Amino acid sequence: MAQKTRDKILTTAEKLIMQTGNTDVTLDQISAELGLSHAALYKHFRNKQALWEAVASAWFNREIIQQINISNAESSKEQLHDWLWAFVNAKKNTFNHNPRMFALNTEYIDNNPVALHNVLISAYQQMNSIMDYPANDYEKSEMILAAFSIFTLPNFRETWNDPNYDKRFEMLWNLIKAGL
Repeated sequence: MAQKTRDKILTTAEKLIMQTGNTDVTLDQISAELGLSHAALYKHFRNKQALWEAVASAWFNREIIQQINISNAESSKEQLHDWLWAFVNAKKNTFNHNPRMFALNTEYIDNNPVALHNVLISAYQQMNSIMDYPANDYEKSEMILAAFSIFTLPNFRETWNDPNYDKRFEMLWNLIKAGL
């Protein structure tokens, strides 16, 4: 029951962001929409920051991580290449097609290193699986993804639609491929 309520809170918060067109939705608005008390929200989230991190994290996993299909390429390096290409393009597509949620994700996840690390664990797990790295040791996957930050961090979003985007990706891939 508690998980259902938590999920409803997350869904409602995201819906209100989409309806209002901004990320300034208040806890009072969410409470009113759900018919819950303000205190009931705090039963599920310790503060507003925790709620927005959870909303952004759920959105990130649904709109980016779950959109990536692991390829059937022969080598693990080719699979990782294809996974990274799908990841950076999923991030670019969300920026282009859902700027409101992208803004929330930027504000509450990408600008918070601890929250970003936690959100990216599912990405690291997929990368570890592809490369046969130890399951719970994310250091290598984290370093690989960090190398591609120009394609993933919001500070660089204005370059994501440049005509040489794919060429720049391939240049970076060729730089790191030998060290994998």
